[in-house]
Amino acid sequence: MKSQASTRKRPPRARSQATPVQATPVQALPAQQASVPAAPVQLPPLPAPPGPPRSAPRPEQGVADLIDRAAHALQARRTFGLSPASLGLAAADWWTHLLASPGKRMELSSEAARMAASYGNYLTQALAHHRGEPDPACCVQAEDRDRRFVHPDWQRFPFNLLQQAFLLQQQWWQQATTGVRGVSRHHEQVVSFAARQMLDALAPNNLPATNPEVLDLTLQSGGVNLLKGFNIWRDDLQRMVSGAPPAGSEDFVPGRQVALTPGKVVMRNRLVELIQYEPSTAAVHPEPVLIVPAWIMKYYILDLSPHNSLVRYLVDQGHTVFMISWRNPTGEDRDLGMHDYLELGPLAALDAVQRIRPHAQVHGAGYCLGGTLLSLAAAALGARGDRRLATLTLLASQVDFSEPGELSLFIDESQVSFLEDMMWAQGYLDTTQMAGAFQMLRSYDLISSRVTREYLMGQRRPPNDLMAWNADATRMPYRMHSEYLRGMYLNNDLAEGRWRVDGQAVSVENAPQPWFVVGTETDHVAPWRSVYKIHLLAHSDIDFVLTSGGHNAGIVSEPGHAGRHYRWARRAAGQPYLGPEHWLTQADAEQGSWWPRWSHWLAAHSSAPVAPPRMGLPGSSPLGDAPGSYVLQR
Repeated sequence: MKSQASTRKRPPRARSQATPVQATPVQALPAQQASVPAAPVQLPPLPAPPGPPRSAPRPEQGVADLIDRAAHALQARRTFGLSPASLGLAAADWWTHLLASPGKRMELSSEAARMAASYGNYLTQALAHHRGEPDPACCVQAEDRDRRFVHPDWQRFPFNLLQQAFLLQQQWWQQATTGVRGVSRHHEQVVSFAARQMLDALAPNNLPATNPEVLDLTLQSGGVNLLKGFNIWRDDLQRMVSGAPPAGSEDFVPGRQVALTPGKVVMRNRLVELIQYEPSTAAVHPEPVLIVPAWIMKYYILDLSPHNSLVRYLVDQGHTVFMISWRNPTGEDRDLGMHDYLELGPLAALDAVQRIRPHAQVHGAGYCLGGTLLSLAAAALGARGDRRLATLTLLASQVDFSEPGELSLFIDESQVSFLEDMMWAQGYLDTTQMAGAFQMLRSYDLISSRVTREYLMGQRRPPNDLMAWNADATRMPYRMHSEYLRGMYLNNDLAEGRWRVDGQAVSVENAPQPWFVVGTETDHVAPWRSVYKIHLLAHSDIDFVLTSGGHNAGIVSEPGHAGRHYRWARRAAGQPYLGPEHWLTQADAEQGSWWPRWSHWLAAHSSAPVAPPRMGLPGSSPLGDAPGSYVLQR
């Protein structure tokens, strides 16, 4: 099977620490001199590509550049990190092509007339029903994921008229912002997304006078709900200004209510703490499991409460588990790059694990961005002939970023440059600046429903462990995040064979280990079809699992969790590639959690159980109890 790296012709890019490769082409000798030995011809080395490496932040270029970057950083604070130029270019692309498309405009006019007629007919029936006639048939239905109008009161006059008018407007704008000939795909997605956000802000459920649930509650309580909602809004505002965590997060503190699996911090460096978990069985598999979580959040999503802790589950199944806990960077760490995250993260942790368990291979597992970094580590180790990794597991992790889903809305040259200037000013990307993008991607669930429930109805939802973890983000250094956005999202360098480690291009084709890869059905961060692209890159065995749930809840899917299901199939090395839709028709469907299947897969790739290893590095004592100190940093 050929990988994408072997079929795409874009030139390789050099990392900032890499030395340009020097090539000496073979020169043919004239025929009359073919029998005469010739001295080697010395040619000058090929020049390095002009400009800075694409994976590195753009260097300062004098006073003018400093002024521009400072201006962009100031502007970014007012726009929550969104580039006005990026939005403007997308709008201009869509608008100019729409003006040049009379057929599309005629189609939209015809659709508007059809919708007006349909709505007029619905209005007539609704008025008749108000006088005792049968229920009118809706002229448009909300999407399955849109839960804003599911309450029966939205079918009551006149609120049924409001929600139908809104849904028709939403449907028309979806057609107007898509399918315009000549508009780039990225700009079409941006315009469609922006139109949806503006419409969502004006939805009738967001206003107390047009929301029947809020009106009924207000009448019943005498307005107490609005007073409670105002107090909730004021508390949220005060917490946001002061930088305090969301309300209820104090009930889920690592080491007290979450992250409770017993263990020790056995290694610490500038960027990570390494936690070794205590065994709970008399014998363990010799091959330990090293988990690399995402550095954008705290590690304990994989060690939440005791009943839904993946770490505890693995330990109880006889696995020795190690976990990386990332430090929360500050402005002083602005120059830490992807190479530092690789060397001080999984590679340093792998060295420590093998000191504790000498001569044993290690099962590598990565979640989200941690899986991407683990794939990079495996590619670099494979290029060196290092076989310390026994298997590789990716949990909702992308390696190929050619189709990264809706997050690509915020990734283009204008947007990345804007973010770089904002990070350049403060040294890192703040947690609140990251959260805004994720909330907009799920505005139905994270913005609209919250405004209605908390601020209008005065009902604060009690937090749970997963919600508290979701609010416990970490900052990202300027250099690393710039390299990651450019190298992965913009240029797709790892999948296309251009990412360099220590001057050498690496590819996951170099990793001979078997893979266990998990995608989630409703993932908005790492869409499962994007995760599935590992089949185009890895040449070894792949067990692919598609589980119910989203990016977080699909991974935290403990046995006994109601309503869980998954599909799985194995592609042996050398078998032909199946597209994701074809895979869906052939994969085996299972009820319940995917955790047992992974545990059995790890056991099948491990040796017979032996006595547990010692706790800590040889010749030194553990540095403290789990969950360590880095996870508590704010």
